[in-house]
Amino acid sequence: MNDIQKLLEEKRAKARLGGGQKRIDSQHAKGKLTARERLELLFDEGTFEEWDMFVEHRCVDFGMADNRIPGDGVVTGYGMINGRLAFSFSQDFTVFGGALSETHAEKICKVMDQAMKAGAPVIGLNDSGGARIQEGVASLGGYADVFQKNVLASGVIPQISMIMGPCAGGAVYSPAMTDFIFMVKDSSYMFVTGPEVVKTVTHEEVTAEELGGALTHTTRSGVADLAFENDVEAILMLRRFFNYLPLNNREKPPVRPSGDPAGRLDMSLDTLVPDNANKPYDIKELIHKVVDDGDFFELQPDYAANIVIGLGRMEGQTVGIVANNPLVLAGCLDIKSGIKAARFVRFCDAFNIPVITFVDVPGFMPGTSQEYGGIIKHGAKLLYAYAECTVPKVTVITRKAYGGAYDVMSSKHLRGDVNFAWPNAEIAVMGAKGAVEIIFREDKGDPEKLAAREAEYKARFANPFVAGARGFIDDVIAPHETRKRICRSLAMLRHKKLENPWRKHGNIPL
Repeated sequence: MNDIQKLLEEKRAKARLGGGQKRIDSQHAKGKLTARERLELLFDEGTFEEWDMFVEHRCVDFGMADNRIPGDGVVTGYGMINGRLAFSFSQDFTVFGGALSETHAEKICKVMDQAMKAGAPVIGLNDSGGARIQEGVASLGGYADVFQKNVLASGVIPQISMIMGPCAGGAVYSPAMTDFIFMVKDSSYMFVTGPEVVKTVTHEEVTAEELGGALTHTTRSGVADLAFENDVEAILMLRRFFNYLPLNNREKPPVRPSGDPAGRLDMSLDTLVPDNANKPYDIKELIHKVVDDGDFFELQPDYAANIVIGLGRMEGQTVGIVANNPLVLAGCLDIKSGIKAARFVRFCDAFNIPVITFVDVPGFMPGTSQEYGGIIKHGAKLLYAYAECTVPKVTVITRKAYGGAYDVMSSKHLRGDVNFAWPNAEIAVMGAKGAVEIIFREDKGDPEKLAAREAEYKARFANPFVAGARGFIDDVIAPHETRKRICRSLAMLRHKKLENPWRKHGNIPL
């Protein structure tokens, strides 16, 4: 028995060493942690249970028969994050550059299957050079198997991808189908084809960082949600983010008790919105002053910044927040912001997270680039997401809600549960000046008459009471009591039941 145990320990030691000390040192020299070091940081101390430590590849071509390393380039298993169950796979760049083989893919699929059965999130720590070329189509088949699992798990358990090294070719499509993608600055990148291929095919000179680095994907493409300075910060922030999420689609999000009173008033909100309707202000100030302890986990802050999305808590309960930001493009909805917010609303709906919407929107962004880019369909994505959403929805109109954008932003007509407006809110087809110029075209040459008409239009429509008279607004509230009224609404909606008609699935305008 002692001999067997000794052999077991030797095999474990060999597996833990991955590609060897030299490659581990090389990983550290790049400022990166190894696959196992990342898992040690991610999970609560002593809770990680590793699976398939002794799995080896089956390839015999190109000298691979004599080059077998236990674990085959990926560490898989489960453990606890802040006392809650989670599954993970962590690719090991020290073993064949983290390249995915048939058995490597089987390990990932196995842990994803178990996560779905156990009802717990999957976290992928990606650090891979792509498909293992020596295995040819077997490796590609492995990728497709992982993709299929991603699709089946979507909306069932949260899926999070952390890109901590290269992620190229087919490897990028698994993260793309997960709920959130986080990256590490200067050491991670994602692209379908690398700089060399781009140069050959299109003759463009571009670096890996410019083509698919963290900055590119968090500011230009919108592929990634956040980028962090290094591996340690990334994993610590991932642990914080995990606290907001339910384990699966049958559970409510976790409740974290807070000492922040639900009835707290904030008098400074009464002066947040400037008297001049064209002057911007930062909607994030409102969000931070309304949520528990000012704690707001913003997603995609540097992409489509005219709309703000993220997770916070109200009375300890996780909520998703969507807000137009007048500080950027006057808060207009455009192609990028529509897609960004729609995907977030659908995530919240899938995982029982109430959605709070702060509205200050002058309309959809005009212009040929938006129309040619398909703003009609992309704007409809957000409309579709809100209309389909059955979780509690609380909406607060802070200033402007004009035109079709009023409808789209979680209006009463899209089954908004509780819709509030601040006293200075303007709910109308368009701004007074534009409306008067259309209605009273014949008075265009008379500025005095137009000014009088504009004042008349403002008095008649540029307030929340017309919408209130029709029941489209449930109440007009003082800004300083926004937190109190939202918390009361969420408490009332805690056991809300609403189901859409049976269908295989809808056909969202993609």
